Amino acid sequence: MPQLNMVQAIGDALRTEMRRDDRIVVMGEDVGRVGGVFRVTQGLHAEFGDDRVIDTPLSELGIIGCAVGMAMYGLVPVPEIQFADFIWPAYDQIVNELAKLRYRSGGDFSANVVIRTPVGGGIRGGHYHSQHPEAQFLSVPGLKLVCPSNPRDAKGLLSAALRDPDPVIFFEPKRIYRAARGEVPEGEFVLPLGVASITRPGSDVTVIAYGAMLYEALDAANKAAEHGVDCEVIDLRTLWPLDVDTVLTSVRKTGRIVMVHEAPKTGGLGAEMVSLLTEKAFFHLQAPPVRVTGFDTPFPYTLQMEYLPLSHRILPAILKTAKG
Repeated sequence: MPQLNMVQAIGDALRTEMRRDDRIVVMGEDVGRVGGVFRVTQGLHAEFGDDRVIDTPLSELGIIGCAVGMAMYGLVPVPEIQFADFIWPAYDQIVNELAKLRYRSGGDFSANVVIRTPVGGGIRGGHYHSQHPEAQFLSVPGLKLVCPSNPRDAKGLLSAALRDPDPVIFFEPKRIYRAARGEVPEGEFVLPLGVASITRPGSDVTVIAYGAMLYEALDAANKAAEHGVDCEVIDLRTLWPLDVDTVLTSVRKTGRIVMVHEAPKTGGLGAEMVSLLTEKAFFHLQAPPVRVTGFDTPFPYTLQMEYLPLSHRILPAILKTAKG
C-alpha cells in the first residue's frame, strides 16, 4: 500500500469517490485550479472540469446555501470552508436548513452534503485560523461530525461520509495535514462512521482523544508507562454519533477517564463525554473524570503551544487520575 499524508489521502478519497459517483461536486473558495489553500483538491479540476469542481465567490453562507439546494436536486455537494473559523456566516444554513432537511420533508429530501473544513491550532495561525468548533454543532440534531487522526482513517471516513444520506461535517486537523503519514489502501476504501478505534490497549486509565491531539495523548500514555501506569487510548474518529459502547467497555475496565481535546473546556465534547460516562458507568468509576483541553479564551497569537493540551499537560492528569 502507498504511504500518504493526510492531504494526499483526503484528495485520494475525493478522486476515487468522484470517479465512482458522478453526482459528487466539489465546491469552495480556490478549490479548482489552485487546488485549495492546503492543496487538498489539487488535480481534481484538471480531471473533472468546471461542472464538478467549482470555484465559488468568497461567501460561506452562499456556498452552503447552494450546497443545500444541490442536495435537494440529487447531487452530492462537498463544500469546503477554507478554515473552520470562517464557518460562522454559514451557521444558519447548516443548522436551520441542512440539518433539518430530511426531518422537515418527512424523508422526501435527503441532505447528502459533506462539509470539509480544516480545524485546530499549532500552525501559527492566530485566533482567526485555529478554532476547533465542533461543540457548536454537537447539539444540532441531524448532523454527523467526523475528525480523523491519520491518513488511512481520513480516506475511509471521508468515503463513508460521501455515501451517507445525512449531512456530515468533516473536520480536518491541519496541524497533521502533512505531519501524519501512513499506509492507505488504494481504490475504494470505506470505514464505518460511528466506530471508535483503540489505538493503545491498556488497563489503568482510559484516555480519549481525536484529531491532532491523539498524538499528544499517545505520547503522554507512553510516558505514563514509565511511571507504571498502563493507559488505554481511544481515538473517537466520529465525534457524533459517539461510539458509546467502545468507550464504556474501556471505562468499565479501567475505572478512570482522561478526556483530551483542544477546543475550550466549557461546553465542549469532553463535558458531554464525562456526563454520558457518569450516567452509564458511575459505579465503575474509581476516580473523578478529568478533562485536559484548550482554555476558555480566544485562541492566542503568540501562546499557541501554551493553549494546546499537549503531552506535558496530559501526563500529570493521567498520573493524578491513576492515584485517585
